[in-house]
Amino acid sequence: MRLKWFKRSLAVLLLLALLAGVAWLGRAPLLRGVARAWVVNDPPAKADVIVVMGGGLSTRPFAAARLFHQGLAPKILLTNPQSAPSVPPGLIPADADVGRTILLNEAVPAADIFVTADRVSSTYEEALAVRAWAATNGVKRILIPTDIFHTRRVRWVFGKALRSTGIQVQVQAVPVREYAQTNWWQHEQGIVAFQNELLKYAYYRMKY
Repeated sequence: MRLKWFKRSLAVLLLLALLAGVAWLGRAPLLRGVARAWVVNDPPAKADVIVVMGGGLSTRPFAAARLFHQGLAPKILLTNPQSAPSVPPGLIPADADVGRTILLNEAVPAADIFVTADRVSSTYEEALAVRAWAATNGVKRILIPTDIFHTRRVRWVFGKALRSTGIQVQVQAVPVREYAQTNWWQHEQGIVAFQNELLKYAYYRMKY
């Protein structure tokens, strides 16, 4: 009886080891497929305004300027994130101020750059601030460039917040310097970014 149990246990362990080996050898196409399924990247289409969310200052304002110069929208709207509570007021420039400076350096006219009135502390609050601004500026379609793994949560949050307004939301996936959609699991930043977005997406779906 013990010998029979031992043989079955050994067979199960060998099967698990085989499956683990197959998964390890095939991890690259599998993980590329996971990223491909997760990332949202709408085909470029003209919008009324390009929205630059807080954070991602090394990518998002530059992507917005590129889309602006491609003629995809005549205006750029910056959200206005609050500084971290631990940072003394005025010590570090606000995201909106830095973003505006980048846009000006990228040859976006000052008259075409706007900032939401409300200070925000989350993606959902950003969506509400954009909704308030859009209501008084005749906006029917917005374009949001953001980091690749951030795209799905942004699409869901803005879609939910703006659904009653009829405003269409387009999301553009912006490449980051530290990793790519095709090799994100090979870089610590990519693993952390994907893991964080999975958790945040689940949290947002439960909260909102």
